[in-house]
Amino acid sequence: MSSDDLLSAPSSYTLGGMQKSQLRAPFALAGAAALALTLAVSGCSSDSASNSASESVVQTADGTVAPPEAPVRVGVTDFADVIASPDVTIVDVRTPEEFAQGHIEGAVNIPVEYADFTDQVSQLDADGTYAVYCRSGNRSQTAVDQMSGVGINGIYELESGTNGWAAAGQPLVQ
Repeated sequence: MSSDDLLSAPSSYTLGGMQKSQLRAPFALAGAAALALTLAVSGCSSDSASNSASESVVQTADGTVAPPEAPVRVGVTDFADVIASPDVTIVDVRTPEEFAQGHIEGAVNIPVEYADFTDQVSQLDADGTYAVYCRSGNRSQTAVDQMSGVGINGIYELESGTNGWAAAGQPLVQ
């Protein structure tokens, strides 16, 4: 007897004590699992527009950079435009050792891996504009999340860190 025969059998038919409705349950569960897996996989694709700037950095009438309403990740060119503005605080979130090996000129070092990072950034002006970076763009994401947690949202984050900065020919100072 085929599985089709089992499914089309009257509900009184049993196979090993199982009724037809019980035979359908595994098939229904398998279908539901396949649908859930499909939705989960399609939900994993990211919309990078929410994590990175889709427009260029906005300059104000006086030539300074306008702080974004929420943190945005930007590439090297936009980051260079941001830090050219005198009202932007550049924050290097790497270790002091990494900072000493080479950093973006004018940066202050506030290591994200230190236990007091949140305390340090909570002392910053919440209405200020910040340019945040690390070595590759990973630690800066953590730093930006913590900064946002204390009410600082005017953040431009260098998506490629000093690795991308130097690869694009931008200078690091010691």
